[in-house]
Amino acid sequence: MKRRKRLAAPPTSAAEALAAPAAGLPVVEAPVRPPARPRRRSRWAAVVTRRRAVQAGVGVALYWAIGPGGLPLTWVILGGSAAGVVLGKFFCRWMCPMGAVMELMVGAGGEKQRSLYMYNKVGCPIAWAGGLLNKLSLFRVRLRPDRCTDCNRCDEACYVATLSTGRSLHVAGQVNASTDYTCSRCLACVGACPTGALTVGLAGPRVLPGGPAGGTP
Repeated sequence: MKRRKRLAAPPTSAAEALAAPAAGLPVVEAPVRPPARPRRRSRWAAVVTRRRAVQAGVGVALYWAIGPGGLPLTWVILGGSAAGVVLGKFFCRWMCPMGAVMELMVGAGGEKQRSLYMYNKVGCPIAWAGGLLNKLSLFRVRLRPDRCTDCNRCDEACYVATLSTGRSLHVAGQVNASTDYTCSRCLACVGACPTGALTVGLAGPRVLPGGPAGGTP
């Protein structure tokens, strides 16, 4: 006596009908996506934390070279100015012995930012050349819009964005604070960014969240 093949009971509700797989078709499970990788600070952030040590070391070396070493001051001015082609006005905050003394003398908080703003605006011949090269330097502060959360920490850390109207490092439609004449490329903005949206790289179009080429270089 042949046994009859037992058929599955039909679904009793619309939900069961949708959940039940079609007869004869394999059940395909949805792919499991790996968890999103946490956003990390830019590798330049670690360099920024050592800026004062670099400034002190290079400053002492320059002081010795000019004094006991007999290096002509003209060569230092020409060399420091020419270095602005690479990273703009970075000499003041990364290499200059007078810049290191200036940072030790100024106060804290808003007064410190104002003092640094005025110092890097007036500065010396190297600062003048570097400021003019901020818009032309090979390496500049770059923004990765896919990582930017508009937390505004970069602008809060930047004395240019804080004291100059219409300057920002991440807001579309505003002038890029890092290319302003008074920017000393201290890279405090890069160090303050918690997601690594700001970094240092070769010059190129400034891309902002507001569009493919938002903001002003």
